[in-house]
Amino acid sequence: MVQGKKGQGLNKIARILSGKPSAEDKPIDTSLRPRSLGDFIGQNAVKDNLNIAIAAAKGRGEALDHVLLYGPPGLGKTTLAHIIATEMGSSIRVTSGPAVERTGDLAAILTNLHKQDILFIDEIHRLHRAVEEVLYPAMEDSALDIVIGKGPGAKSLRLNLPTFTLIGATTRFAMLSPPLRDRFGAVYHLDFYDEASIEIILKRSAHILQVEAEAEGLAEVARRARGTPRIANRLLKRVRDYAQVKADGIVTHTVAVEALTRLEVDPMGLDELDRKVLYSIIDKFNGGPVGLDTIAASISEESDAITDIYEPYLLQLGFLERTARGRMATRRAYEHLGRDYEKGKSNQRGLW
Repeated sequence: MVQGKKGQGLNKIARILSGKPSAEDKPIDTSLRPRSLGDFIGQNAVKDNLNIAIAAAKGRGEALDHVLLYGPPGLGKTTLAHIIATEMGSSIRVTSGPAVERTGDLAAILTNLHKQDILFIDEIHRLHRAVEEVLYPAMEDSALDIVIGKGPGAKSLRLNLPTFTLIGATTRFAMLSPPLRDRFGAVYHLDFYDEASIEIILKRSAHILQVEAEAEGLAEVARRARGTPRIANRLLKRVRDYAQVKADGIVTHTVAVEALTRLEVDPMGLDELDRKVLYSIIDKFNGGPVGLDTIAASISEESDAITDIYEPYLLQLGFLERTARGRMATRRAYEHLGRDYEKGKSNQRGLW
């Protein structure tokens, strides 16, 4: 396996099951992205609420309330932001928290917005506090407060802004400051998709990519896609390549199983790195409880990477349990890895 640079951790590896976008995703994500709420598969509760909010705002001729979308990466937060702009008939300006380094950067963006434009800030939890404070009057009063000069002679100037809609996206809802969080009029949580929804998404993607695929083949890809559309589309591309080179170009169930096995993606959608987290808890710490930092140190990973990348899906599967004393592997995790579930007894058998 290709190692990341020293000190970067395993999360820097190009990981096929990561929900975060990669360079290879960009060209094809755009073509696969749905353009309307009607084409957007899954997240029905979020879609229904957005439909009502958009219809009401358009009926009044007003800008949509500020929207916050949060959930694991790869579930469609960016796609929904573009869909909202399309449905509202508005232009969208896209940026990210890390990209807005100074208050002047945000001021330049805000003063170039037009009436009812949409400003989309990805990873909004990573905004600097000083930059964040500039957003408060902009969101509440459509105004921008600028301080001119320094010291006793400094003056405060308020510029009026056109009414606009801020759409924020984050994978770390708890890291948003309460003042910023409270200024969003609509907050929506995006959860993992069920297999049926992923199959529909894959069928649509296969049609767009002109991939000949049988229903059973797409079902197998959906089963291992971790309930995440971005991962599903990425796996479909890899399976397509395998079918083209090793089979007759048709994604059958057998071809999908063979391709995904070569990629070390097991039937539950776990890869080597997921299993490494579970093996560490079970074999090194007798199943837990064990602290997050201890797990991170044992596998040479960063704590944030475990929290953001690995834990959400392991918790969803019921393989991991978070307690006040630390993380614990559940009976289901033991069974999946072929370990005997005997609490308090070491299961060391030699790891990777």
